[in-house]
Amino acid sequence: MGDLVDSMLDLMRRMPPTRTEENVASLVALCPDLADDLLSSVDQPLLVRTDRATGKDYLSCDYNRDGESYRSPWSNEYDPPLEDGAVPSAKLRKLEITANEAFDTYREMYYEGGVSSVYLWDPEDGRSSFAGTVLLKKTLTAGTPIDPSGSWDSIHVFEVVERGRQAHYKLTSTVMLHLETAEDRKHTERKGVEGWKREGEVDLSGSLTRQTEQDWPLQDFNTHVANIGKMIEEMENKMRNLIQEKQRELQKELAGFIKR
Repeated sequence: MGDLVDSMLDLMRRMPPTRTEENVASLVALCPDLADDLLSSVDQPLLVRTDRATGKDYLSCDYNRDGESYRSPWSNEYDPPLEDGAVPSAKLRKLEITANEAFDTYREMYYEGGVSSVYLWDPEDGRSSFAGTVLLKKTLTAGTPIDPSGSWDSIHVFEVVERGRQAHYKLTSTVMLHLETAEDRKHTERKGVEGWKREGEVDLSGSLTRQTEQDWPLQDFNTHVANIGKMIEEMENKMRNLIQEKQRELQKELAGFIKR
């Protein structure tokens, strides 16, 4: 089974990032017994759902999924309803509420829109004090046929180990970027094979993953929110700069290719 999962993951790395959800669904349909292993190993674009109890939007992924239901960070309820769904302990749930409020402010300051969600869970192996994920998504919708469209998805997964008055944090961050531009299709659209780009269309997509470990002082349990927030803020700034540098390199390569 392990070799089969590895082969699926190797295949996914060679497929277009913009069709990740579709390709994962196809692989799950072929091997339904490996659905959990595949879904937990492949980063997919975050999906926006609405909490029926509060009316607030939240992000769904494998970390708040139990079966076919997803837990909202606002009401702590599953949709579709699930009686025995996994939920954090009372102490951790209180911290989860505080973290969602904090990152909602962070999202508004840095993204000026979008959706954020924080999920925490109690570890099963006992090696860490707790673990969690911070999710951020911003979607750009084209207002006219010539405007760009795209999305930015950030997935930050962390483990926390408390050591007296200090805590050790291990953070793994993944950013998925999709940007599409197109000329006015009234002038450039041409009939052709479905799925092929038309004249004037540019599709840029990809993902970047980085990891870091740090120790921070711990005054009380709520200090975890500030410590994790500082690490994520620093990591997102670094990854934005890396993406910008990579984009400039690609533009230079393209310009050089055109001049040949």
